[in-house]
Amino acid sequence: MPRNTASRRPAGAASASATATAPDGAARTTSARDRVGTASGGRRLARAALRVVQVLLALFYAGASALPKLIAHPSAVESFDRIGWGSTGMYVIGALELAGAVALLIPVLQSVAATALSALMVGAFVVQLTVFDGQYAATPLLLIVPLALIAWARRSHNAELLRLLRRRG
Repeated sequence: MPRNTASRRPAGAASASATATAPDGAARTTSARDRVGTASGGRRLARAALRVVQVLLALFYAGASALPKLIAHPSAVESFDRIGWGSTGMYVIGALELAGAVALLIPVLQSVAATALSALMVGAFVVQLTVFDGQYAATPLLLIVPLALIAWARRSHNAELLRLLRRRG
């Protein structure tokens, strides 16, 4: 005959379950373990979604943004000549974007990379407004949103990065 484990609980002990009403009106009991499992499943999904965003941003920065600058595509050359920075500025910005794209994929560098790319996007926004009359000024602003989210969500890696840097120094 199976024993009832609930009856072995000492009198006055708190229960780790909660009662919820299902859509059919029936009462359902959920344990703390069930609620925690759901919460951790949600966190796991959020981490995976953030990782997908990081990979997409890395692909964008490496392919669509840095590559044209690094191979001196005529449109990039023309843009940097118009800005007045020439080929040196074009190659420097391209290299920074490529480095940021790679760093977005390295766990200990993710937050720092997102912050640095956000700063680069602030500069791009200012250039778009002042040199190009705001033609594509929304693009850097739209990119700052997911970068800021990554920088904030992955901020715990900053302490690890500092530990690594102090150990080397």
